[in-house]
Amino acid sequence: MELKSVKLEIPEGTNLILGQTHFIKTIEDLYEIMVGAMPKARFGIAFCEASGACLIRVEGNDEELKKTATRNAQAVGAGHTFILILGDAYPVNVLNAVKSCPEVCSIYCATANPVEVILAETSQGRGILGVIDGYSPKGVEAQADVQWRKDLLRKIGYKIS
Repeated sequence: MELKSVKLEIPEGTNLILGQTHFIKTIEDLYEIMVGAMPKARFGIAFCEASGACLIRVEGNDEELKKTATRNAQAVGAGHTFILILGDAYPVNVLNAVKSCPEVCSIYCATANPVEVILAETSQGRGILGVIDGYSPKGVEAQADVQWRKDLLRKIGYKIS
């Protein structure tokens, strides 16, 4: 077994959701979830099929985000994983709907931070052991940091004044 680390591509102004699923139907179900939950969101989804033809299945409503999701899926190359790249939406807007998809087994991360996927590779294929989402903490927030956090949430519309 060999351990590998793969850095995911996250275009400026987008977020991603990385998860594991179990069925070819996932790609269409995630598409329907996205357009139902956030009709104005731009997105691309890539799903790594783990049996049969073992293809990367791709859907979405934004060609560039579909290409980015596909490149990330190719880099990870772990069966039954999916990568959803979101534009004009945050994961918090769709995460519960994605998690409620009957085929979705787990979510590894939902973020705009730099992501490294830690993989194990055997003669059979690759599997995700975990992710490194962003950076390690540099300290504990002070009062000015609390105010910055509260101001940000209000600025982007997630809390009222």
